[in-house]
Order: sequence, then structure tokens, then C-alpha cells
Amino acid sequence: MDFSWSMVVAGALVGCMVGLTGMGGGALMTPIMVTVFGVNPTQAIGSDLATSVFMKPFGAAVHQKAGTVRWDVVRWLLPTGVPAAFCGAFLLQFLGEGEDLQSRVKIVIGAALLLAVTGMLARMWLDRRRAARDGEETEDAHVPVRPGPTLLIGLVGGLVVGMTSVGSGSLIIVMLMLVHPRLKANHLVGTDLVQAIPIVAAAAAGHFIVGDASLGLAAVLLLGAIPGVLVGAVLSTRAPGAVLRWVLAIILLATGLSLVHVPETVIVPACVVLAAYAVISSRPRRKSAPADSPAADGEPTGEQTADGIERASAPRQV
Repeated sequence: MDFSWSMVVAGALVGCMVGLTGMGGGALMTPIMVTVFGVNPTQAIGSDLATSVFMKPFGAAVHQKAGTVRWDVVRWLLPTGVPAAFCGAFLLQFLGEGEDLQSRVKIVIGAALLLAVTGMLARMWLDRRRAARDGEETEDAHVPVRPGPTLLIGLVGGLVVGMTSVGSGSLIIVMLMLVHPRLKANHLVGTDLVQAIPIVAAAAAGHFIVGDASLGLAAVLLLGAIPGVLVGAVLSTRAPGAVLRWVLAIILLATGLSLVHVPETVIVPACVVLAAYAVISSRPRRKSAPADSPAADGEPTGEQTADGIERASAPRQV
């Protein structure tokens, strides 16, 4: 693989996204290699997995130091996730050979991306409903793990990772969100980065045996990905990544639709609609006054001005 600064920059951007949100490794790196740099899909999958094996430990180390890793969740993901990821590389061989295989793999990757987007949107919608209902902070660092569903997440997620390189962040983290809805966001990211190391390593090993991975391509990507994931992981422990999750969802939607051969006349409006929904749903909602408050009884209330000073409004004329 020839050295390419543009590929180094792509690796840095993807690495930062992975460290910040726990998502976007295979979901961004593999499609970028296929659509931008012209790498054939099976080689892109194997090389991306090889890159992730070395990239994710850096982000995981930052989260481990910050205490944002749920090791009990990790332990229930790995018994099914590791063997499923390893077997996924071999299952690709049943999709065909040559150009037929590459075309079908693109469709499989696209379907995995669309599945990830669906899960992300479901999580965001559930969060908004819960916040509107409870009116209080719903995150909890000590949510008990659910063994059965977590084992199933490992099985499904590991299989998808092994076949597409997509899912160690963008799919598994979403399924963890749905199964453990009150788990803190930064704990989800830290836990996801840690569990992804053995699962991605197992998938990469399978692709090396099959002969799909390129160490040269992985090395070029790592030049940008390692510093990128370190920066993203540090930011993740200090700031929320809600805006970046919306950006990622739009990118994944566009890429997924493109890989399953949806025409641009559909892709562009779909992305515009999702972006508009992101803007609308991100606006803070006004809290309604309680029934026994002065506002409800028609009594004078204070008004908050732009400078943050509360001033009394004039009494209403009777």
C-alpha cells in the first residue's frame, strides 16, 4: 500500500470519532476505504479490523484510567462475541467469489450501517421520552448488568463485526444502550471500547487466515488513527458527544443507502430530513408551570431577561 496523507487524515478523523463516541470505526473507515480510496470491500474489512486491534486499546486505556469501564458488562459480552466474530470472517466465503462477492459484501456493509442508524435513532428517541416523562437525570453508573440479553448482544454484534467490520462501536454500543438504558454515556463508550478489543482481534485473526487483511494499509491508517482516538477519548470523559452522534447518524445513513444502491435522489432528501429533525429535536423544551404555581392562577410571575436577571412582570388588569 502506497503512503497517502489523505488516508492518514481519514484515519485521524475516524479515530477521534471512535474515542469520542465509541462509534464510527468500521462504520466510517470501511466505507471510506471502499468509496473514497477504491479498496475492494473484503480487503477493506480485514484491514480496518487490523487497524482497530491497535487503535482501540489507546482509547480504552484513557477510559480505564478515568474509571468509565463497566467490566461486569464486558465479561458477559465476550463469551459469545469472540467466537462469533472469528466465525464471521469465514461466513463471508459463502457469499460467492470475485466481483460477485465484493458486490454482495457492499450490500451487507450497507445493511449493517442502516441497522446501526436505526438503533441510534431509537436510543435518542427513548432518551427524549424518558427525559420528558421523568424531568430528571436518568443516567446511572451502577446499573446492574443483564446477563442473558448481554450474551445475545455479544453473539449478534460479534457476527456482524466479523462479516463487515461494522458494529464493534456503532451497533454493539446501541444494543447496550437499549438493554441498559440508564447506563451513563461515558461508561457506555468506555465499556464498548474495551469489549471491542478482543472481539475485533478475533475477527481480524479470522480475516488474516482467509487472506483479506493488508498490514501496509492498516499501518498507514494507524498513523492518524492512534493520535485521533487519544484526543477523542480524552474529550469523551469530559464532554457529551450528542452533536457528534447526530453527525455520525447522518453520515452512516448516507453511506449505508449508497452501499445498498439507493439513488442519490433519495439519499440527499433523506439526509436533509434527518438533519432537520436533529436540529428540531435538539432544541431545549420549555417546562410547563405546575398547576399550583402562580402562573397557573394568573398571578404575576418573574421574567428571565437576556442578562440573566429576573424581573417581575406587571400585574394583569382585571
